[in-house]
Amino acid sequence: MKPDKHIPSSGKLLVSEPALRDFYFCRSVVLLVEHKPEEGSIGLILNKPIHLKLNQVVKEFPDNDFPLFLGGPVHPERLFYLHTLGEKVPGSIEIIPGLFWGGEIEKLMEMIRLKLVGPEQVRFFIGYSGWESGQLEREMIEKSWIVTQCQLNTVMQRHPEKLWRNMLKEMGSDYAIWANYPSDPILN
Repeated sequence: MKPDKHIPSSGKLLVSEPALRDFYFCRSVVLLVEHKPEEGSIGLILNKPIHLKLNQVVKEFPDNDFPLFLGGPVHPERLFYLHTLGEKVPGSIEIIPGLFWGGEIEKLMEMIRLKLVGPEQVRFFIGYSGWESGQLEREMIEKSWIVTQCQLNTVMQRHPEKLWRNMLKEMGSDYAIWANYPSDPILN
């Protein structure tokens, strides 16, 4: 999987450079669910699981074992989700082939209550990552992010905490060395 020459667009991944120190984005992989350069961008951090289950945070949800992820610093009181259910969740938007964003939450809750959906089909996020018009482009010039293609299995993988390192290794030898970059270079 090779980088895409710094051209962000909906359905692509942003992989943070190792020197990015921001609390939310340090060693993160963000899926751009919407990118409109004249309006801004919306993304979800794929590799920051929260060690709570969905129904521990959102009490209205039926009892379940769905993991919860930190999607970003914007609207941390709101719930967002990606899924592979397609038209089974009316109103959802296809991001890449087989991966959908949002849709009717009541329908999804009903499917979870009836145990018709498993954790391998849905990813829930608290908050999202947002960039105003031109902001992401400036961050690209600053070399904060590497843009690459997104695959369905990347989003829905079982070990999201290894995603950043694995993405760098997959992008080739120019980036693989960063996978072993110490989280705090001063301690090296």
